[in-house]
Amino acid sequence: MNEEQFVTSTSDNIALHLSDIRDAAARIKSFIHRTPVLTSRTLNQLVGAQVFLKAECYQRAGAFKIRGALNKVLQLSAEERARGLFAWSSGNHAQAVALAAQIVGTTATILMPQDAPEAKVLAVRGYGAEIITYDRYSEDREALARQLVRERNAVSVPPYDDFSIMAGQGTVALELIEEVQNLDVLLVPTSGGGLIAGCATVVTSLNPKCRVYGVEPVNGNDTKQSLDAKTRIRIPVPHTIADGLQVELPGELTFAINRRLLTDILLVTDDEILAAMVLLFERLKVVAEPSGASAFAALLASKVDVANLRVGVVISGGNVGVQRFCALLAGKS
Repeated sequence: MNEEQFVTSTSDNIALHLSDIRDAAARIKSFIHRTPVLTSRTLNQLVGAQVFLKAECYQRAGAFKIRGALNKVLQLSAEERARGLFAWSSGNHAQAVALAAQIVGTTATILMPQDAPEAKVLAVRGYGAEIITYDRYSEDREALARQLVRERNAVSVPPYDDFSIMAGQGTVALELIEEVQNLDVLLVPTSGGGLIAGCATVVTSLNPKCRVYGVEPVNGNDTKQSLDAKTRIRIPVPHTIADGLQVELPGELTFAINRRLLTDILLVTDDEILAAMVLLFERLKVVAEPSGASAFAALLASKVDVANLRVGVVISGGNVGVQRFCALLAGKS
């Protein structure tokens, strides 16, 4: 398999353009939901700011990931689609690729960790994809992915390190900025960096005064360490309830963008994430998975001063089953 299917470029001079994201928005518009922007006077009073929640938990397949997956898949040739799609993911990207395959009429094979949340596994199977499992703590996911792509001659759909993926994910911020002008701060959950790279590209182009912060778990701070060191730092597989943020190393393409555009990375604990999930559920009637609630957790825990500011927060996904939600509340991760 050609290495380019996993990493498109190694240059620090790479760029993702606003026009790429606008093209993606037009391409995927008829296949996705335009998710709501939620507000709450109670929340505003609690944090002392005007808060705008971009609720991607209401997106198709339950998370923002369908935006990037579809933007990638819709640009494939008929021959490429016929070969089938291959992806590796703990759940949300897996669901997105499985749904994208269904939409364009092809097959999908997904490499998922053995401990992926059951709700996400069931959803992937429900979209008709084949699942192959691995142990995220002892096996090399990328090596397994390369081997399987070679064996199946499939087209890989990366979770983040791809310009088409980043452009699709950036449509989250494009919609938010179209609806809410003059944001001062934007908080975005950060895993491999595709969502925040796309969002930061939009915000710095249309609202350059807005500060963009990524949010990671304290135990999964690969992007924070990498930005501080000005080079990509690999960490051990993180242990955190935020399964969608259990990444060991920022993407090569995404990091080259994020190191230029991000203000900083904020870190949250699992307890702070859980508190955010509870408040979203009880006060705003929003179900968010741990990863999806991480940026909101940073806001609630005052990780950055937002007094009297206009703050955008991406709630990136809501794929958490009731049993897992209850187990988290009971202190059983």
